[in-house]
Amino acid sequence: MPYASKNLNPGETIAVDMHPHWWYFAEPAFALLGSIVLGIIVLTNDSDGTINKLLSWLSIALLVGTALWLLGRYLKWATTNFVVTNQRVIYRSGLFAKRGVEIPVGRVNNVNFSQGIFERMVGAGDLLIESGGEDGQSRFTDIRHPDNVQRMIHVQQQAAVDRSNGRPSAEPTASSVDVADQLERLEGMLQRGTLTAEEFELQKRKLLGG
Repeated sequence: MPYASKNLNPGETIAVDMHPHWWYFAEPAFALLGSIVLGIIVLTNDSDGTINKLLSWLSIALLVGTALWLLGRYLKWATTNFVVTNQRVIYRSGLFAKRGVEIPVGRVNNVNFSQGIFERMVGAGDLLIESGGEDGQSRFTDIRHPDNVQRMIHVQQQAAVDRSNGRPSAEPTASSVDVADQLERLEGMLQRGTLTAEEFELQKRKLLGG
């Protein structure tokens, strides 16, 4: 579900609103897959006896447990929002017990992101935000395209500086991140040879409205 507009301040607009990356489901999904494979192996075993019955009950218990784990992870995913507005960086998580972090963009000192090789392939990563608050550092995991989010935070910081100096500023919305994502994918296709240079330029002009 999107971040509730009732939680925004007057004049506050959302630039980024996202749930964690789908890689967030990796652990319970792989565990569920393993329990299904184990259950198939046990069910196709024709041998009788106490050990086989025990393995059958164990595989059922594992199947139920991992399915509940996956369901719980989904509910947590659906109620977790990472939001960047023209005023704050907001993190909210929890269905019943809630926890959250709010960092005014004016107090953000530094934004770093990290991606492993596989995370870079799937478009996931972590963000480390250093701020002038009491916590000092806040780490956010399983962020989709953290490099784009990093740039968006910097854009919002500059827009806040422009407003404080009385200069008009064009504040991008979530569509800016979408366009950046699509351009990044097109560049990858160009590098892999999936698109020709002419096709790349044509798609690029369409995205940019040219």
